[in-house]
Amino acid sequence: MTAWLHIIGLGDNGLDSLTPATRAVLENADVIVGGTRHHALTSDLTATRISWPSPFSALTETLQNLRGKQVAVLATGDPLWYSVGPLIAKHFASTDTLFHPQVSAFQLAAGRLHWGLSGVETLTVHGRATETIVPFLAPDQKLILLTAGSETPAQIAQLLVTRGYGGSKMTVLAHMGGKDETRFDGTAANWTDDVPEFHSLAIECILDANTAPLPRVGLPDEVFVSDGTMTKRDIRAVTLAKLRPMRGALLWDIGCGSGSVAIEWMRAARDSRAIGIERRADRRAMALENAISLGAPNLQVIDGEVPNALSDLKAPDAVFIGGGVSHETFAAAWSALKPHGRLVANAVTLEGEAVLADLFSKHGGDLTRIAISRAEPVGKLTGWRAAMPLTQWSIIKL
Repeated sequence: MTAWLHIIGLGDNGLDSLTPATRAVLENADVIVGGTRHHALTSDLTATRISWPSPFSALTETLQNLRGKQVAVLATGDPLWYSVGPLIAKHFASTDTLFHPQVSAFQLAAGRLHWGLSGVETLTVHGRATETIVPFLAPDQKLILLTAGSETPAQIAQLLVTRGYGGSKMTVLAHMGGKDETRFDGTAANWTDDVPEFHSLAIECILDANTAPLPRVGLPDEVFVSDGTMTKRDIRAVTLAKLRPMRGALLWDIGCGSGSVAIEWMRAARDSRAIGIERRADRRAMALENAISLGAPNLQVIDGEVPNALSDLKAPDAVFIGGGVSHETFAAAWSALKPHGRLVANAVTLEGEAVLADLFSKHGGDLTRIAISRAEPVGKLTGWRAAMPLTQWSIIKL
């Protein structure tokens, strides 16, 4: 069967960026779908024009209604890299579609800067919060970003300054490959340029003196806003090891408190998601504040009492019960957990430990007691001060 739906990547020089075969497909299309810029770059063609729908998720229905016609969907660069391609591939058969990728903005920018692309983090803040780049900030790390508009570089510069990366080198590459290609260079701390709306942003991260870099996981406890009730770093590390963060996976963090486990889960793997369930409004506010400052702005925090609050949530890949473990909460979480999902429950009270021991006896898994002591001053000497021991039960749903 011949494809009727063609997804075509355009360069900044419009039709001249296409191969002869791809250009012929576009010139013979009955309908062309794209954004204002895409239509302007192909204005000489006479096909029926359709602009991006609002909401954008309605695009699949729009395209389904065009079945029977030759349709071209225009994108910038590579349609399958932070663009419309994955949405279309998810909803249409491979026999219906054919992708015509263009050299991506990431490839063009890396070429202009002489950067090996394999060592660069390729990110987007188009339609996303700028804080999503925070987990990727590290000394000497190179980033290339797809941006949301002319205001993005100033926003990113301010974010870098507040995170201790004010000396980072920033390069805006606008209209790459087109007749209006321009370049702007500066540092985050001194960024003042007004740039064209269509551009990519490259960053070479340089850490300010006397600033300690944050790891992707294993964050110090003091970077979290908290009332003191939180899963501390040492316990958090063990907990996350049992939860096993994976790309795109969803975590339920039951009794999320300040959000430390959910936030590190989201930092640990790209595109991972988390829903925190917390009945106290002050702790929900702290969790959201931490999520923004630590680079997990998509953390969802809901108000509710478990187990009832779990009934309408999307099925999780992992569940952490950090507060108020009960048989009822376990039953609801276990029922919703996907196959091969991981469940971890922590308890510091005798009552909570009794529940975990009973669950272990009925379901198996691993039951562990964790005791941590830290060296602290004892007068002029040093001794060990023990923290409250913690019981942890973990199990995988086979």
